[in-house]
Amino acid sequence: MNAAPEIVTLGAHVLDTIVHPVDAIPEGQGSLLVDEIVLSAAGPAGGTALVLSKLGARVTTSGAVGDDVAGRVLTGLLRDAGVDVTHLVAGDLPTSASVLPIRSDGSRPALHVVGANALAADTVPWQALAAAEHVHVGAPELLGPENVVEILEHAHRHGATTSLDFLIGGDPAFYGLIEPLLPHADYVLPNAEQALGWTGETDLPAAARALHAAGARIVAVTDGGRDIVVVEDGAVERVPIVPAEPVDTSGGGDAFSAGFVFARLRGEDAIAAARFGSAVAAQVVSGVGTAHGRYDAASIDALLGTVAP
Repeated sequence: MNAAPEIVTLGAHVLDTIVHPVDAIPEGQGSLLVDEIVLSAAGPAGGTALVLSKLGARVTTSGAVGDDVAGRVLTGLLRDAGVDVTHLVAGDLPTSASVLPIRSDGSRPALHVVGANALAADTVPWQALAAAEHVHVGAPELLGPENVVEILEHAHRHGATTSLDFLIGGDPAFYGLIEPLLPHADYVLPNAEQALGWTGETDLPAAARALHAAGARIVAVTDGGRDIVVVEDGAVERVPIVPAEPVDTSGGGDAFSAGFVFARLRGEDAIAAARFGSAVAAQVVSGVGTAHGRYDAASIDALLGTVAP
């Protein structure tokens, strides 16, 4: 891997407004004093791009925001983090945004506007894809299966590896949007609820094996505070997570994806990449927002050196 690999992320970009802590919503017009209200770039394309840039990658991100204040803020946050936002295009729909009231235990409901993410497939930076070492599609369900297959195959023809992460839940009806993409993806990175729901399996190793059998080269399934399940070449491994004291879990999945991809690009096997991704996620969830934490690849390596496998 080069000192700074070239990565393109495409798909969902979200402006998160995170409020912490919120264990109950005041009734009527009541008020509540909280410790933090944070704005952060997020989403399985935007949040992953942000974390990859912090790790030391050169990242270009592609998608749609609104021609509104939220879009300018979201674009600015990514640009300030070192992400190339040339292909983050302003359109007619409002910027995708979420309000996340974070409970004291790190869990949260979400209030969400899909908005401009529905237009993410309208702008695809084909030249940037051709120059990338890796292409990550975040929320491929928003781009449509035919568009995503074309993107992944274009990336492969030019020598890039590819990965998929998702926004939709585990409703079995959604699997029809996901299954056609799996043979075209090197790394498929769902959470446990998605993997179990789509496949109809009752345990995580079986669900991961089913996604692998459907064509995904490597499947790595996160499961909150439990082991990561990794399947490659038909073999199932459970990878212990790096311990964390979660404050806000909203950016954990995107952080894991970024760490997994980054580690694979520097030549690590899938098990080591899952450990690295877990360590990155542990840094992010220990504070508020996907942008939380001061770290780079070297500091994550140092952290892993202090944690028993």
